[in-house]
Amino acid sequence: MMDEHRPERSPFVTLLLIILFVGTGFLLIGPGIGLLVASAFYEGDLLTALQSSPDKTMFVPLMITQGFASLVGLIIVPLVFITAISRHSLTAYFRINEPWTITIPLLIGIGIAFQIALSPVVEWNMQFQFPEFLKEFGAWAREREDALAELTRLLTQFQSNEQFLFGFLVIAVLPGIGEELVFRGLIQRELLRGSGSVHLSIWVAAFLFSAIHMQFFGFVPRMLLGALFGYLYHWSGNLLIPIFAHFFHNGFTLVMLYLYQQGSIGLNIDTEESAPWHWVAVAVIATVALLYYFRKLYTDLPNDSRGTHSVEI
Repeated sequence: MMDEHRPERSPFVTLLLIILFVGTGFLLIGPGIGLLVASAFYEGDLLTALQSSPDKTMFVPLMITQGFASLVGLIIVPLVFITAISRHSLTAYFRINEPWTITIPLLIGIGIAFQIALSPVVEWNMQFQFPEFLKEFGAWAREREDALAELTRLLTQFQSNEQFLFGFLVIAVLPGIGEELVFRGLIQRELLRGSGSVHLSIWVAAFLFSAIHMQFFGFVPRMLLGALFGYLYHWSGNLLIPIFAHFFHNGFTLVMLYLYQQGSIGLNIDTEESAPWHWVAVAVIATVALLYYFRKLYTDLPNDSRGTHSVEI
């Protein structure tokens, strides 16, 4: 529900302000604070080290820098934007009173089934070949993908339980909160206000969510994941729902990866190979069934219990 005192501002202008404020917080202010804090945990010139090839000694500084970038740019700045600039009440975004005993198991089931169902798309996208006229772009995209994959491997090769917990906070918790605040709570809402189309707002926000990661060989599955979070938000009217779904996706992946590294399980969730087709088929059916049940659950809730995520158009 819109705050009655919210100043009139076009959705286009609001989107530009969101990009400006969030971009400044995530790319400049947050990392700047992070570098200052991280320098206390690194002997030598941290900036020079970051510009070279990072190694295992860079784990803590990199995590601190990334953590502050997410905390400031994706959480603090959006919350300030919502309350001080857009003058919305946070109750229009978050609702504690939910049928959590049903919703949380549902979201966990959807998260696991969707991840398996998505695996053929992951494999296809990772092996995608750009056409000849985009050959140079494809080479650049592959080079960037490999560099980011190497950095990801560095940040997820945990040497201790403490490193894992630190990584869990920075990789699962903060992005789960922050990226949903920005892409569903701010961008999707404004796209809906401007277009009046639920589906257009969800898919454009999902496209932007994937594009901002600058990983073209994971673009399609990440966009589909963003759309999933968008529909969960639309159906529930509660930003805590996609936040939990996003957190679970990242956290589950991280836990499974850590257990594999420890030799506790034999399944490597970090593989680019598709799950067996019979698993995929079951997962697709399960995802559709669970999403249908989730939508029906929230459709059947009384309006005063369900809240709203949309704006008056």
